[in-house]
Amino acid sequence: MKKSSLLLCGLFVLFCVLAPTSALAADPIPGISVDIGNSDGAEGASSTISLVLLITILSIAPSILILMTSFTRIVIVLGFVRTALGTQQMPPNQVLIGIALFLTLFIMSPTIGEINQTALQPYMKGELTQTQALQKAAVPLKKFMLAQTREKDLLLFMNYAKAEKPATVTDTPLTALIPAFAISELKSAFQMGFMIFIPFLVIDMIVASTLMSMGMMMLPPIMISLPFKILLFVLVDGWYLVVKSLLISFHAPLT
Repeated sequence: MKKSSLLLCGLFVLFCVLAPTSALAADPIPGISVDIGNSDGAEGASSTISLVLLITILSIAPSILILMTSFTRIVIVLGFVRTALGTQQMPPNQVLIGIALFLTLFIMSPTIGEINQTALQPYMKGELTQTQALQKAAVPLKKFMLAQTREKDLLLFMNYAKAEKPATVTDTPLTALIPAFAISELKSAFQMGFMIFIPFLVIDMIVASTLMSMGMMMLPPIMISLPFKILLFVLVDGWYLVVKSLLISFHAPLT
């Protein structure tokens, strides 16, 4: 898939989240042009405000897209792995973020492909209006997020907003689905992090008790346990198991 198609898919997602349908129908996405001067009447002022809102949306695009994809769970689990090993800055943050980004692209590729086929390409061919394209682009994302979101978390926000339980995927509002998806991802990531910590914690306890029984109080246990933890992680092919667990943990999008 071309980079331009991925970028346009991302823009569709952003406007699905932040732009109400009625507002899109009444005031479409403005064209960008360089024109210095005073605005002529209400129409010129409206175009100026729309352009400012568009630039604002683009500035917060990374945060919005991160919270609507698998990135959050992946990067937190990888951070837990590094903390459990006790290697501090190894691997460095750039490596962990890079792995998380490419894993996210791999996991989200079916969803992005569906958005491209059902919304972006028809819109570029003139077969759909902006409003119709944005509505179709939101459906694959809703399917993905609903498959990972716990019903209890979604009901929390639906009940707070005093809204009825949605009957279908398209009826689920993104304003409630996105925060519900975020806290569900955090819970899943922390559960996986707890399971990762257990074997390394056992090694730390064994080393600490051994040093204490030998009377070596001044020797930090972390200096002795670190090589054993790295050895265990390498012997069991830890990175393969962690990535495999991450891939399995994501449920297939709802049909």
